[in-house]
Amino acid sequence: MAYGTPRSLDDVEAYYTDIRGGRAPTPELIEELTGRYRAIGGRSPLLEITQTQAGGIGQRVGARAYVGQKHAAPTIPDAVAAMHRDGIEDAVGLVLAPHFSQMSIGDYEKRARSAMEAAGWDGRFDMISNWHLEPAFIDLLAARVKAALREISEDKRSRAVVVFTAHSLPTKILESGDPYPKQLQETAEAVAIAAGLEQWQIGWQSAGRTAVPWLGPDLLEVMVELASKRVPAVVVCPCGFVSDHLEVLYDVDIEARALAFDLEIELARTASPNDDPAFLDMLASVVERAFAATGR
Repeated sequence: MAYGTPRSLDDVEAYYTDIRGGRAPTPELIEELTGRYRAIGGRSPLLEITQTQAGGIGQRVGARAYVGQKHAAPTIPDAVAAMHRDGIEDAVGLVLAPHFSQMSIGDYEKRARSAMEAAGWDGRFDMISNWHLEPAFIDLLAARVKAALREISEDKRSRAVVVFTAHSLPTKILESGDPYPKQLQETAEAVAIAAGLEQWQIGWQSAGRTAVPWLGPDLLEVMVELASKRVPAVVVCPCGFVSDHLEVLYDVDIEARALAFDLEIELARTASPNDDPAFLDMLASVVERAFAATGR
């Protein structure tokens, strides 16, 4: 399962409306989001990457893989309906995001189970809650952090700060003890140790425009603060995201890079896992363990 993305600029309004729970966005909001998609070439590659990831995992596990998106077709109910038609009786749910929150992975599971009930699918379904500390995932991120650091000018490299990021969520999740911020911290600490980092911190991306506060500080705020402390370079590791999509291709590669230019600091980003065979091997092992855990 993945968040989803519009297939074309013509689909942005419907996509945005779905994200807002059926409330139509203003023309100004639609134009702003459409402009972001235009800036990355007109559309996000998220669906194609997700389909490739799913196919690679399914092939490695020796099972049929179905893709369900939260806010765009093929939706989670679409995937469940296809499973039902195909006579699937045993399934594992994997969200292509490493950290658990009731508002993210928890919500995906609720949507999947509701779709199963609506479709009359009575097979076995188990959900993978997180995989943020998988050793192979940490090793992959550490290697990519080191590679991104090599993009920084040699005279600035030792003073560069690595900022680990994930999608922000409303701060109300903290009231229930949601593990999301702690799991991001755990991923960052593990990667920092594996990569031998001395200077790193957490940042958040893509906070929603609502009346309630969201988790911070925002990546852009972190960059301004670091520049004020005369940090000459920043490496962004968007470890909460596993694909090239809007939050990476625009928020980091365009918006954060423009700010870095204004601040006169260097900026590098770790490459997204996408369909890296090592990444798919790791996820396949997570899925295999989920099946094996119940003796299947």
